Amino acid sequence: MTGTERTRRTRWVAGSAVALAVLFAGAATVASARDDGAGEHVSAAGSAPGTPATDSADAGFARDMAVHHQQAVEMSFIVRDRTRDEDVRRFAYDIANTQANQRGMLLGWLDLWELPKVSAGQEPMAWMAGQHAGHDMDDMDGMDGMEGMEGMSGHGGGYQAHDGSLMPGMATRTELGRLREASGKQAEILYLQLMTDHHKGGIDMARGCADLCAVKAEKRLAQSMVDAQRSELDAMAQMLAERGAAPRG
Repeated sequence: MTGTERTRRTRWVAGSAVALAVLFAGAATVASARDDGAGEHVSAAGSAPGTPATDSADAGFARDMAVHHQQAVEMSFIVRDRTRDEDVRRFAYDIANTQANQRGMLLGWLDLWELPKVSAGQEPMAWMAGQHAGHDMDDMDGMDGMEGMEGMSGHGGGYQAHDGSLMPGMATRTELGRLREASGKQAEILYLQLMTDHHKGGIDMARGCADLCAVKAEKRLAQSMVDAQRSELDAMAQMLAERGAAPRG
């Protein structure tokens, strides 16, 4: 077997593993969401009792975080092809596997609720509008530095999508192009910086669901995202420091 064939086989096996994880995770969410009471929001149009409305925080978070996670998976597989550093490759694969699994759960809930995976009339993150209303300034000071992210206004509905970046933390098409062209240490640093930004945006969204979502299983998932990604932020800061770099300002 040639080196090219081995590489293709490795990519196929990795991609298949992630696809299977998504499939099983999506199936597992059906019983979980039902047992937890699949939401308490009912739309004014008269959705079935127990089903979140299409404009609810539950549905909005599921849609938006599925898109957000998909880019993290994409970036992680890009860097695995652009570096031979086993620490970065292993870290990237863990993120890809975890976020593909969670994405499957989110899309599985939307299927269960018979809600569209894309809401034509709703801006990304509009469900977060007013999330922090009533919080005191001490709460705002502890928001993982999210208040400094460009384009955010009111943490929902105010982000200006640009160059393929649909939500806070998401890389632009230009940045993804740079990642695809980089290699070795340069690719490692750029990936870790982009993923750091990505996690900061994801953490803020997940905190929004933990505050606003009604489905207990979804709230638990959101809080687990906050906890895990905070830990990964620390790990990425250390990996950047080892490479003589730091997170972007």
